[in-house]
Amino acid sequence: MASKNRTIVFAVIGIAAASGAAWWLQKPAQAPRTEVAAAPGASNGAPAGGAPGRGAQGGAGRAVAVEAVPVRQMALRDDADAVGSLRSRQSVVLRPEVSGRITQLNFRDGQRVKRGQVLVQFDDQLPRAQIQQSQAEMSIAQANHKRNQELVAQGFISQRSVDESAANLEVAQAKLSLARATASRLKIVAPFDGIAGIRGVNVGDYLKDGADIVNVEDLDAVYVDFRLPERLQGKVRTGQTAQVSFDALPGVRYSAVVQAINPQIDADGRSVAVRGCIDNRRLELRPGMFARVTAVFSERADARVIPEEAVVPDGTSPHVFKIVDGKEPGSRVARRTPVKLGARTPGWVEVVDGLAVGDLVVSAGQQRVQKYGTAVRVVELGKPGNGAAPSAARAASGPGAAASRTSAPADAPATTGTAGSAPVAAAPATAAVAPPVAAAALPPLAVPLPGANPCLAASMSSGRNAPPAPSRAPA
Repeated sequence: MASKNRTIVFAVIGIAAASGAAWWLQKPAQAPRTEVAAAPGASNGAPAGGAPGRGAQGGAGRAVAVEAVPVRQMALRDDADAVGSLRSRQSVVLRPEVSGRITQLNFRDGQRVKRGQVLVQFDDQLPRAQIQQSQAEMSIAQANHKRNQELVAQGFISQRSVDESAANLEVAQAKLSLARATASRLKIVAPFDGIAGIRGVNVGDYLKDGADIVNVEDLDAVYVDFRLPERLQGKVRTGQTAQVSFDALPGVRYSAVVQAINPQIDADGRSVAVRGCIDNRRLELRPGMFARVTAVFSERADARVIPEEAVVPDGTSPHVFKIVDGKEPGSRVARRTPVKLGARTPGWVEVVDGLAVGDLVVSAGQQRVQKYGTAVRVVELGKPGNGAAPSAARAASGPGAAASRTSAPADAPATTGTAGSAPVAAAPATAAVAPPVAAAALPPLAVPLPGANPCLAASMSSGRNAPPAPSRAPA
């Protein structure tokens, strides 16, 4: 029992000694950090090496550092992307109305054919014989009717005989018309100008009525059918343009004219069907091709744009923080400004209402603006006069430079550094008039062929008025 008590006492003493040693070792490690933290405040009462965040809590430096960019103008296009398929302007599969054996094929596969051209001839010996028989019967009926008219004038026969001969003549004429109609159905003609496809029959084949013979396609103009979401049905109009590209034909785009809009919304996909027309007199496009369509609703050369990161979403009322002059000379404050947004392009968004060209808006650091009218220290990206270049900051060496980089305040912009107390731009200065975003390299549009556009000619020939000019109003 005594040895057990001694073990417990020694364990308690060991734990106490370890705790004291740990406290003694930890105490001197905290003292230097306290002295380093107090050192900057001890010199001149201002933050050292560019620590504006600590000085902002007391004294004159209450401004928070934010990045800002001016509202710029750029050419902007309100459009929507969709996918579609190509269709022939006119397409038909020729089929016989009666059964028969093929005696002639008057076309070659892929040959251009004319309207009314006889393409397929069936065996018509029996119908031609019926036509001859009907012609003979009609000749007899005509002679009988003429003779009866002469006899009735002389009073030798009654009027009833004349009426019967007239009816017989009409019956003979009807039989002749029926025989000719039957014979005409044994000839298949082209219903319009186009290009014949690949036939699947040969001379001597016996076909039943309704069998497929060959397809004929009108390819001078092709239709592109695509769908747009129902929310865009108020923007799309007939006469607007659409740019169409094809995976099968890279490096070139085609211009299409919107010709028809389905008045009914698809209840399954909540989309509206749109049909555009493309001039295809070069015969480069084929029905059934996959198309990527960009429907253009409006174009503006002087749209006001800001970076997307400058917009603070707030339900249905987005806003930005606009930089304005403060009450004190040389000071600036951030004010919450509601904006109305328009079209978007990668990295940029249009401002329809709420801002003017040249206004400064906060693009980074919105979370530091705690309240309305917060004083800010603005770093305008892409504008000269914001301090030394990054290369100069990187060239600085020595303990002082290292201390200034490591003691940057937590609320300083991530893309800026400090050299002393002056902000250092994170990117080389560029002219404010430079375009906000480089235009994406797009394939060129196909050069239109001389002469009348078949798409416009088809619209005029169908009795419709010329399509109205596309709307230029902002979306």
